[in-house]
Amino acid sequence: MLASLRSAFRIPDLRRRIMFTFWMLIVIRVGTHIAVPGINVAAIRELIGQGTLLSLMDLFSGGALASFSVLAMSVTPYITSSIIMSLLQMIIPAWEEMAKEGEEGRRKLQQYGRYGTLILGMMQGLGMAYGLRQAVLNPGWGAYFMIAIALTAGTVFLMWLGEQITEKGIGNGISLIIFAGIVSRSPAGLANLFRYMQVGGWQLITTNVEQQGVGILNILFLASIALLVVAAVVMIQEGDRRIPVQYAKRVVGRKMYGGQSTHIPMKVNQAGVIPVIFATSLLAFPTTIASFFTHPIAKWITDVLDQRSLVFISLEFLLIIAFAYFYTAMTFNPVDVSNNLKKYGGFVPGIRPGRPTAQYLDRVLTRLTLVGALFLATVAIMPNFVMNITGVPNVNFGGTALLIVVSVALETMKQIESHLLMRHYQGFLR
Repeated sequence: MLASLRSAFRIPDLRRRIMFTFWMLIVIRVGTHIAVPGINVAAIRELIGQGTLLSLMDLFSGGALASFSVLAMSVTPYITSSIIMSLLQMIIPAWEEMAKEGEEGRRKLQQYGRYGTLILGMMQGLGMAYGLRQAVLNPGWGAYFMIAIALTAGTVFLMWLGEQITEKGIGNGISLIIFAGIVSRSPAGLANLFRYMQVGGWQLITTNVEQQGVGILNILFLASIALLVVAAVVMIQEGDRRIPVQYAKRVVGRKMYGGQSTHIPMKVNQAGVIPVIFATSLLAFPTTIASFFTHPIAKWITDVLDQRSLVFISLEFLLIIAFAYFYTAMTFNPVDVSNNLKKYGGFVPGIRPGRPTAQYLDRVLTRLTLVGALFLATVAIMPNFVMNITGVPNVNFGGTALLIVVSVALETMKQIESHLLMRHYQGFLR
């Protein structure tokens, strides 16, 4: 591993990309400490400390919400805008054709997504400012608009930084921003576990956290579960089904082409960690807005969609599965793959080219996606059961956050691997 890292830093272009990504993440960490003026931060921290969904949002924002910095909304409006844009592409034929036009069409859709981020960011910023008006030092609509503008500017800045990291750095910029936010909160989480153990008097095992604290065996059991989850995430992320493909021989001029065998790698988790981020962001939006009002309907929404409630767990589970199928359908089209195979003389052994091949690929993809989606959904809701089994409270880092961290780290490592292999260096994966 160390030899591979040294090889990576020997390549000027790769070293430049890694350092650019590193410095952009440093800029983001500095931004989390630039507070929005006119806010009583202590009141907001008290609200987040109550264990609501805001605590999970604070985890994703890297503590920016607890300090109510200009980056407090993180990239949540951008993700919500991306979901809406993806849905609209399936509804509006002109946008669907635009997506197929190539780079120019994607740029136009990306620009529409930025406008959507701006609108959603302003709406969410106003909702947060009005909902947290008891924490505003000089309440009034002028102050609310100023707070909303500051929060929206922070989100737009993060969106721009994410695009710059994707273009000039290593990895997916938006995913790395969320990754950095989660990792930055891990020292505080470890410190909390240490305090729980001190309260428990370093006992081997405890059954009542509020009275006895947390025992050493409770922590070891939690660490064992975390290691098993990491191993399972790596196995699922790297797992694929290889569909054999045979190319027929054909003569072009005086040369013969084709005749070789290859395969189509179909990943078990084709969508990656995107369904988890989509589902979490979608559920966080209405709950966050509703928690800022005292109307009975708003209170009902907050209670029903509490992150520990059965309704929230069920909705999160189902949404992750739905988004996994949705995102997979967007990234892998069996009909297009079948037509390309037929065009270049390729076929799956035992399957007729054309429509039968597309149906076969679609059937395989549906089954693989089901396995990957069930795994993602199970890991995402796992903290609710781990807390009951281990007795360790607030295990946010054990589920969705751990899944995001491992998946983003794997994807980033693969990009570095590809750069190394292009220059004939041995990579990380041996």
